[in-house]
Amino acid sequence: MTIILILGIIVAILLMLIILVQNPKGGGLASNFSQGNQIFGVEKTTDIVEKITWGGAVLILIISLLAASFTPKGKNQQGARQATEKSK
Repeated sequence: MTIILILGIIVAILLMLIILVQNPKGGGLASNFSQGNQIFGVEKTTDIVEKITWGGAVLILIISLLAASFTPKGKNQQGARQATEKSK
């Protein structure tokens, strides 16, 4: 469970950095990578950044589903019942 949590945090931070790199108007940080633009061209660099963004979003979704499947169900339900009984 801890490994999934750490992996999710790392992917989320990387996804935030990738999103900060792109700008739909073409004037963002992606335009400052002149070597990448010279090799691939501006359009291909934008396509690559967009594909990485979608891949990261899908990866976050998969990690979230994995984390939810490993969550212990019995403890959470018992804790909620005890909290409601104490408040009565």
